Amino acid sequence: MKSILPFPRRLYKNGDKLSIIGFGGIVVCGVSQNEADNYVAEAIDLGINYFDVAPSYFEGEAEIKLGNALRPWRNGVFLACKTTRRDAAGAREELETSLKRAHTDHFDLYQFHAVTTLEEVHRILGPGGAADTFIKAKEEGLVRYIGFSAHSVEAAFALLDQFPIDSVLFPLNAVSVKQGSFGLQILEKAKEKGAALLALKALAYTPWQEGEAHSYSKTWYKPIDDPALQDLALRYTLSQDITAAIPPGHYELYKRAIEIARRFTPLTSEEEAALDRAIAGLTPLFPIKE
Repeated sequence: MKSILPFPRRLYKNGDKLSIIGFGGIVVCGVSQNEADNYVAEAIDLGINYFDVAPSYFEGEAEIKLGNALRPWRNGVFLACKTTRRDAAGAREELETSLKRAHTDHFDLYQFHAVTTLEEVHRILGPGGAADTFIKAKEEGLVRYIGFSAHSVEAAFALLDQFPIDSVLFPLNAVSVKQGSFGLQILEKAKEKGAALLALKALAYTPWQEGEAHSYSKTWYKPIDDPALQDLALRYTLSQDITAAIPPGHYELYKRAIEIARRFTPLTSEEEAALDRAIAGLTPLFPIKE
C-alpha cells in the first residue's frame, strides 16, 4: 500500500496542512503495543500526519498506545486531543494526564469533546468552566489551537458564536445530510466564523437495529460495508469544504479510507445521484430534531 506519491493534504490553519484522512486513536485499541507501533509507522510512511485521540477512548488505552507509538514521530505530526470535562479544574487535570500519556509538551489541537447540549456550553464558557483552562493552556504553549467536537447543531452554533474556535470536529456523512438534513449547516457556520472543519462518520451507514449482530465492535453505528458505496460516501464528504476526515476506528475501515483518499476526485453529478439512490430511505445517525 505504500505510495511513492505524497498523500493528499489540505490547509488546516495558518501553515498547517493535514492529511485528508486522519488516524483515529481507537484504531490502536484492542491490539498489542507492537501492532500499534506498526500501524503508526505505516501511517507515517503513507504520509498521514493528522492523529486524533481522547482519554475517554477505551479508558485511556488509545492515549497510552498511540502516545507510545508516536514517540519517534511526534515532531512531524499534528496531534489532536480532547476532554469531556466541563470545569476548569477537571479539564486541567485531564490535559496534564493526556500530555504525559502522549509523551509530549503540547497538543496541536485541544478540543471540548462531544458537546451536545446548551447546558454543557454554558458550563464550558461560564465562570470556572473548561474554557478558562483552554485559554490559559494556549497562553502557556500547551496547546496551539482550540476546537470542539459536537453531535448537535445547537451546541455547535452556540460555541461558534460565543468562543474563538479554530476548528470543529463534526459528523458529516451523506446519509445524515441527505436523509436527516444534518451537517452542512455546521460546515457553513464554521466557514462563516473562519473555523476549519474536520469530519467524522463519513463511512457511517445507519444505526444498528435492535438485536442485530454488531460486525464491528468498535463502532456504535453500522458502517458501510459495500466497497462501491464506501467510495461514494467518503468522496462525498471529502468533496465538501473540509480539511480532513477521520474514518471509523477499525483498522480495515481506516485502510479502506486511505485507499479511497489516495486517488480522491470530487463526486460527479452522476455519482452523487447514484449515492442518493443507494441511501434512499435509510435512517440517519443524526436527524434534525423537530
